[in-house]
Amino acid sequence: MKMNNYMKSILGGIIGSILTFSLVMMTPLMPTKTITIEKAAPAPVLQTRQSLNKETMESLDFTVTAEKVMPAVVHIRSSVKADRRSRRFNDGDIPESFRDFFGPFIPREDDGGEREGTGSGVIISTDGYIVTNNHVVEDAAKVTVTLFDNRDYQAQIIGTDPSTDLALIKIAEADLPFLTMEDSDDVRVGQWVLAIGNPFNLNSTVTAGIVSAKGRNINILRRKSDFPIESFIQTDAVVNPGNSGGALVNLDGELVGINTAIASPTGSYAGYAFAVPSNIASKVIKDLLDYGLVQRGFIGAIIREVNGEFARDNDLNITSGVYIDSLVSNSAAKEAGVEVGDVITHVDGIAVKSSPELLEMIGRHRPGDRMGLTVNRNGRPMEFSLVLKNRDGNTDIVEKEAEEVMMSKLGISVSPLDEEEMEEY
Repeated sequence: MKMNNYMKSILGGIIGSILTFSLVMMTPLMPTKTITIEKAAPAPVLQTRQSLNKETMESLDFTVTAEKVMPAVVHIRSSVKADRRSRRFNDGDIPESFRDFFGPFIPREDDGGEREGTGSGVIISTDGYIVTNNHVVEDAAKVTVTLFDNRDYQAQIIGTDPSTDLALIKIAEADLPFLTMEDSDDVRVGQWVLAIGNPFNLNSTVTAGIVSAKGRNINILRRKSDFPIESFIQTDAVVNPGNSGGALVNLDGELVGINTAIASPTGSYAGYAFAVPSNIASKVIKDLLDYGLVQRGFIGAIIREVNGEFARDNDLNITSGVYIDSLVSNSAAKEAGVEVGDVITHVDGIAVKSSPELLEMIGRHRPGDRMGLTVNRNGRPMEFSLVLKNRDGNTDIVEKEAEEVMMSKLGISVSPLDEEEMEEY
């Protein structure tokens, strides 16, 4: 009995201590005159955080931007022969889970075997020039543009560029709303952006997200071009089939990219979207207007991206940049003094950490343009100035083939037959 009383005393003491400790821990949440901590001013860190949260919440109103941008984004319907489109867009040709997201092709009863797909475009001038994706209008027999106010127009294809998946088309109209292009170099990871387009034929759809990354290469254009330029802006704004060619804008309503591809195992949005930067789009558009095709400058080097593993394997003292693996004879880089084993770190004073970034910087130039390179050679920075060349190894501006110009004047277009067509015909 004594032992039981003793144990009861101990237990009672423990329980009493626990209750006392609990009450002490709960005290700051209870109204009492003896507690002064509630009346103390919040710490400066908390004040700053509260202020930032309030300012951020007040700035997250996208209505003004959406109202400004929507009238300049159009709905595009492209009529294409079914056999040509099926060969162009065989899912087996699309690497991994990345794909462009041109809208679904719907059979038309009166078209004699044509299919109609849907996409988007962005008006970039008051007189009707529209930028979109190459895969939206590629092989199209007819391109129909519907404006924000539901007016319809037949569009003329001014030019296309498979290497960047961009195209320029035009409608015969004036006094149109349009978007101006912002310098995509100023786009920062983490900033808010809006995507505007026509997913699933839902006209003028606006979604919001942030820039998730820059300079992404997803190897989606290699099936269409021997010299693709992929340096995409990655976002988490929701885009889906039909958004192809639509606008990616900052909160000032300025065009920073053209929505082009998504990462998806199903063909619908799964979290990541990719847009061609506006700086690439600006250069492509100007070339298509001035020359009818894009002028590409080349440094004449086989390159590899540098990372930690590559640096260890090649005894480099640098873990980012672009490694010169080999040089083409009479190339621009070789003539300037660049050597195999050099690591390119800057172009015209701008840091480049990856191959996509380097290709984007070069892709903004034409043959004959002079460009500055900074390379790391055995741990020492070296500066070079080189003159870019075209694919043929000279600085001439590439002209359209005479046959293509003649066919254009005659009002017809031609293309080489593939093996299946030659066997069929």
